[in-house]
Amino acid sequence: MDSPSKSADAEIDRTEGVAALDRAIAILDAFSTEDRSLSLAEIAARTGLYKSTILRLANSLLRGRLLERLDNGRYRVGPATFRLGALYQRSVVAVDILLPIMRDLSERSWESVAFYVRSGDVRTCLYRVESKHPIRYTIREGDVLPLMLGSGGRVLAAFSGQQGEPYETIRKTCNCLAVGDRDPETGGVSAPVFGPGGVLLGALTLAGPSTRVDAAFLQRMKRPLLEAAARATRAFGEDASMLEQASLAADALP
Repeated sequence: MDSPSKSADAEIDRTEGVAALDRAIAILDAFSTEDRSLSLAEIAARTGLYKSTILRLANSLLRGRLLERLDNGRYRVGPATFRLGALYQRSVVAVDILLPIMRDLSERSWESVAFYVRSGDVRTCLYRVESKHPIRYTIREGDVLPLMLGSGGRVLAAFSGQQGEPYETIRKTCNCLAVGDRDPETGGVSAPVFGPGGVLLGALTLAGPSTRVDAAFLQRMKRPLLEAAARATRAFGEDASMLEQASLAADALP
């Protein structure tokens, strides 16, 4: 049986190990998608860690190839992170990520939520969560809709490079609100979802009958929708800062 002093020492070792792991993760998190490399001073400024602590932990990250030190003394993310990213991507099943997020958004709004993907000049409803209202927006999984009409189609077109308005504004705000665009009796608001490398995966859409889902309601739902799109984007392994910033600005936008 271990003595009290040995048990206490083991607990201290576990606590210190967890703290070191947290700091190592903070070092890796200091890198953004815009960074090719960072200096020791830049990592210290972003993490709040002492340079001596960073150097000690960096040695472990270097051995694990999670970090690389360049000839000029700067650091960059190492090749082992690519392997981990590839493993994560292979393990991800889109429906397992999207449906819980879509259900949460539907619960919050009481309206239908769909996920659309682009296929050439049309879009397809890949997943759908039904409204709790007896009168609802009737689109089913597998239905094919125009690309250039409706909030979901316009978001897909905008982030596929369509030029002119309203696509320029959609790219700036990361959302599209439309009432009566594709269907005179339907209103919706949509936001993009991205995957690794900023690849457009699809459009998340909240929609319903325009008698209930009017412009004022959709304006109120912009922020929750953008937060849901950001949550999905993060789960797919991509930086969601653009969507997060758009969600903060959504309340003030017309």
